[in-house]
Order: sequence, then structure tokens, then C-alpha cells
Amino acid sequence: MKLKNKSLLTGVLFILVLLPMHSQMLGRRCSWEATINSPTTERPGAEIIKINPKSVLEEAGFQTGDIIIEVDGRLIKDDEVWTDVSYGLRANNPTRIVALRGANRVEAIVELKPRPKETHDGLDTFYEEVTSPYGITQRTIITRPKKAGKQPAIVLIGGLSCSSIETYPGRSGNWVQTIKDLVEKSGMVVMRIEKPGVGDSDGDCGSSDFLTDLEGYRAAIKSLKSKPYVDTSKIVAYGSSMGSALAPMLANEFNLAGVISDGTFFKTWFEHMLEIERRILQFQGNTESEIVEKMNKYYFPLYYGMLIEKKTYQEVVDAYPALAEYNYHAPAHMYGRPVAYYQQLQDIDLAGQWEKIKVPIRILRGEHDWIMSAFDNHMIIEVLKRNGHNDHILYEYPGLDHWNTIHESPKNSFEGKPGKWDEGTINLIIKWAQDIVGLNN
Repeated sequence: MKLKNKSLLTGVLFILVLLPMHSQMLGRRCSWEATINSPTTERPGAEIIKINPKSVLEEAGFQTGDIIIEVDGRLIKDDEVWTDVSYGLRANNPTRIVALRGANRVEAIVELKPRPKETHDGLDTFYEEVTSPYGITQRTIITRPKKAGKQPAIVLIGGLSCSSIETYPGRSGNWVQTIKDLVEKSGMVVMRIEKPGVGDSDGDCGSSDFLTDLEGYRAAIKSLKSKPYVDTSKIVAYGSSMGSALAPMLANEFNLAGVISDGTFFKTWFEHMLEIERRILQFQGNTESEIVEKMNKYYFPLYYGMLIEKKTYQEVVDAYPALAEYNYHAPAHMYGRPVAYYQQLQDIDLAGQWEKIKVPIRILRGEHDWIMSAFDNHMIIEVLKRNGHNDHILYEYPGLDHWNTIHESPKNSFEGKPGKWDEGTINLIIKWAQDIVGLNN
């Protein structure tokens, strides 16, 4: 059928162009504006501990002590459901909440308010999005100094956890301060990307695997390199924790200007987990003979089953019930991510990426980091030297643990004792980034 009316044709084309653009617009995450405890094994439902004055929940009649048992028809039976529900909420959408107050039910439909967006003096802040080949649309946040011309940039590659990379008002912590200082002090464009299911991103972080995360980072870097205000010859990858091992891969793939790795590892994840378990056994006061026995009998078969034989932890324990006492992971998850994440990671040749890299390398390791070994970091330097690389620095920061906190010992960090923030770590990272792109020349 031919369209005789040109204005109608123009209108149809406009709608066809507009619809996919609109469908990718991410909704803003909301805030409960309350302190709410997650469900426990003894008690399903999420208990309201404190409600902010004049908040949506208060105006709807909810009170402290109420137990939220249902959100939009989903029963809050455990912590996993509560986390999934909380991540999935969007602002300004009708949300039906059912709670128990003693023996009585309290019910209301509310529209929770959006979280405030972050702002920075002297910087433009852009909330954008990318869609990976997996079809997941993810939030990116770009900050740019208010000046003309093409500018050098940093792309932040985060760790494996499902924590946000956003520094919205009221959020605090060492990681948040690290990001805030990076953005505000570097004098460079900085791009961050939220993992699937984190922040405003679509998807579910708790079920998102390694390859999905990797494709999100790739999509973000492609987007950054398309920006007219970015000098694409001066993009530095700054990787933290898991991201520190991904940074060399992404730098090789996208011809980036340099790599800063913060809290990195080198060997396979199987070897890495065995080293962690050995250190934990030492912290717990086991003798060396006890450590050898437990490693051989329990931790070798546990991680071999999950990482090499590609089983869930539950499948491994079912086949070898004696491991149940030593397995502290969920049936099919570890550190909040699915076992598929680590099984894919086990098969990725991250060490080989260090062999190939040609651009400047800067590695920060905490002296008291019990998660990532000193030996791995020194292996990286040995590999770089062996392959003719001549622009690399490894700095072992005194007293620093894996979470950017100063401790008297690794054991103090392991036991969760209070540490101290030291801005010298992020100041060093910023100096390295500026040196790599020539801002300090």
C-alpha cells in the first residue's frame, strides 16, 4: 500500500524513530526514604526500623515496626526476594505495599520518589545509557570539566559486587569517596557504568554473569569513544578489584592510553580462591598441619567441582556431603553473583592480557590486602619485564586493605575492625592518570 499523503508518511517515520528511543529511556531508581531491615531466616518480611519525616511511606500511613510482607504481589519471603524487589522499584510508578502491624494488615499504593541525581561544582554531569549485545540497557554517568575542546578521559571498571557507582546526595563510604574524588579532582572526563540491575540499569545483578558484565563495559567504552569532547587517544582504564584484572583486556581491545589497576590478581580464579581459603584458615588460628588437611580434603574438591567441573555448590555438596561444613556459599551463588560468573571467569585468559599489553601500567596494592596476594602483583611485573614492557609501576601502599582502608594488620581487616580512610590512595591514582595523558607535563 502506498501512502499518498506526505505529511502522514513523515508522521509515521517520526513515530517509528521515536518509539525505540523512548523504549530505551531508563526509569530512575527510587528511595524507600526509610531504614528497613532485610528478612532473616527466623522471620520473613522486611521490618521498617525508621521512616523519614514527610516521606511517601509516612504519608501512606506506614509506621516503624511494620513488617512489609508483599510488594506488587511478590511475597517477601527471604533476603534474595527483598533485594530483587528493592532493585526493581522505579520512581513515580504505582507500587502496592502490604505490611503487618501486629495481627493487622496495612495496605497502600504509593509512588516512591526518585533518588536525587549527583551534581559537581565545575563539572557537567550526564546521565546516559548504553545497550549491550545481550539487550540489557545500562546506566552510564559521565562527568566533564566545563571547558572547550577534546579532553582526556578515565573509564572506571568496577569490582564484582552489586554496589552502585553513583555518588548521589546522602551516600557515603570509602568507595563513594574514591569515586567522588576521582570525578572532582582529576580534571578529566570520567565515565562510569552501572552493572545490570544496579542503579537505574535494567536486568538483575544477582543473576548476571561475567560475560554480561564484560559486554556492558565494552558498550560503555564504545560510547565514550564516540563523544566529540573526548580525546580518544588519551583514555585511561582505571580498574578496581575485579575490574583491575579486566582493565588490561579492555585496554588491549580498545587501544586505550594506559591502565591503572587497584587491588588486582593474576592467576586463575581457582588458584585465587584456594589462596584466600588458606589465608582465612591462618586468620582463624589453624595450625599448618590442619590447613594442609582442610585444603586437601575440603577446599580443593569444593572449588574444583564448582570451577572446573562447572557444578553449583549445592551439586558439589550433594555429591560429597562432608563439604557442607566448609561451604559458606549459597547453593548457586558466591559473593552475590551466580556460579556461572566465576565459571566463565575461570576460562578467561586474563594473565595472557598482561603479556600483550604495551601501554603504561600503574598498579596499586594494599600492604594489608588479604584478598589479593602480593605474589600475584609481583608476577605481573615479572611478566611485563620479560615481555619488554618498560613503563610500569607497582606501589604497595602501607597499611592499606582491599577496601581502601588503613589497618594495623590484614587480620584486623579480615575481622572487620574499624579502619581509617586515607585520601592518599585516590590522590596517587589521579596523579598516575594525569601523568599517563600528559596533564602534568
